[in-house]
Amino acid sequence: MRMRCFLIGCIGATLIGLQAQQAKSQSEEPAKNLIKANLLSPVVRTGSFFYERALNEKSALQLGIFYTGSSVFGTLFRGIGITPEYRFYVSESKQAPAGFYVAPFLRYQNLRLIDKDNTNLTADYTSFGGGVCVGNQWLFKNQVSLDLFGGPSFNATSLTTRNGATREDFFLGNLGYFSFRFGITLGFAF
Repeated sequence: MRMRCFLIGCIGATLIGLQAQQAKSQSEEPAKNLIKANLLSPVVRTGSFFYERALNEKSALQLGIFYTGSSVFGTLFRGIGITPEYRFYVSESKQAPAGFYVAPFLRYQNLRLIDKDNTNLTADYTSFGGGVCVGNQWLFKNQVSLDLFGGPSFNATSLTTRNGATREDFFLGNLGYFSFRFGITLGFAF
């Protein structure tokens, strides 16, 4: 009876040790998927979210989407945008999706502009362009990501006014041929 209990105890301890070792080796492998939100977007009444998938040790693909409901200097902006991006991680000591990266991207935006003082004055704004961002992404405990990025963008734009509106009825600010894209995202890795 004692021998049987001893053998069962040894087998149990061995299995627990193997399971702990397997869990440790799995947790050391970097996460391949991230879901993130831009922390700066709510300041301008925008929701901006990203999904990133590591392809290998040095590269990843990211897809960003946003919806805006912002208002700036008498102009209401309503619409969506989509940003596909390829990330090349250049850090030698880390592997994707962590470390310093360079990321060429494309961006499509479709916005409705509305004059706050006269809501009949509207315009449709569309842009398509691209650029390059640089940034750094940190993974904490292989579960939480923090990403800081920024870079220039060049765009082809179109503005179609409606109901007698003119271009001067709207504040276009950063909308145009050249813009700067930046952000800080917080996310979850899996």
